[in-house]
Amino acid sequence: MPPGAGSLSSVVEAIGRTPLVELARMTGGLDGRLLAKLEFLNPGGSKKDRIARQIVEEAERSGELRPGQTLVELTSGNTGTGLAVVCAVKKYPFVAVMSRGNSNERARMMRALGAEVVLVDQAPESVPGAVSGEDIALVEAATAEIAEQRGGFRVDQFRRAGNSRAHELAAEEVWAQAGGCVDAFCDFVGTGGTLAGVARVLKTRKPRICCYAIEPTDAEALAGHDVVRPGHRIQGGGYGMPELPLLDRSLVDGTLAVSDEEAITAARRLAREEGILAGFSSGANAAAALRLLQGAHRGQTVVILLADSGMKYLSTDLWPD
Repeated sequence: MPPGAGSLSSVVEAIGRTPLVELARMTGGLDGRLLAKLEFLNPGGSKKDRIARQIVEEAERSGELRPGQTLVELTSGNTGTGLAVVCAVKKYPFVAVMSRGNSNERARMMRALGAEVVLVDQAPESVPGAVSGEDIALVEAATAEIAEQRGGFRVDQFRRAGNSRAHELAAEEVWAQAGGCVDAFCDFVGTGGTLAGVARVLKTRKPRICCYAIEPTDAEALAGHDVVRPGHRIQGGGYGMPELPLLDRSLVDGTLAVSDEEAITAARRLAREEGILAGFSSGANAAAALRLLQGAHRGQTVVILLADSGMKYLSTDLWPD
């Protein structure tokens, strides 16, 4: 029997089209609106499902990715989970290379989806839960070696334009869902692909929209400051890289610093006030957006993406017993 008109051919087709929700309870007493796109409702539990699908399908179309070829990528867990979902459906072997500093749930999710997970020891000064740029460099070296050994397709999320193109699609969704009522967007920066893609579309639609890069306090490389505290606790970004290949700095109107404590407090407020269980970077985005509504964008509408699910952090101190 053929599938019904409303069914999808695979879970890959369910990536995207996530809802946009007003966080009216968190903004009570403030003049303005905060809209959050629930990216953790993607099948793999994060916004990185979008880039996994985009990069793989672009490589298939170009012929760069061969049928049955092994994919290899460094990940903090979210891109890896998205790739594991896509590879399970498309029948590609996948090797995820991740720092031991990331939460255990991420590695377990990828393995459950059929990925091979290689864990890389952190730098000597690093601590679990605080992945630094030095840790990422160690993961990058291991990833390059594995890709060469296995003749693998390197996903290379920090450099492939498919990363930012995937988030252009997310921005088109935001624009339609918000009815064009957007004044500012801010995002915690990892690869820079989300900010690049979303800002490019929103500024094309409405040039006066302001877009901000969020960095951890004392790890503000994009702001031009020395990174004095690389071991912050906001997983998934803030790696202290002053230059990101995907991020066109002309699209960035400013930078915002968010502390670990601010990100954690905002993530817990999302859960307790809005019923939204999200992760560290989502808390950083919410904290920064609330600050914008109290200052430069008072009375306006600020949009954020809630990048991943808080379920991936149950073993961390984000959720106290």
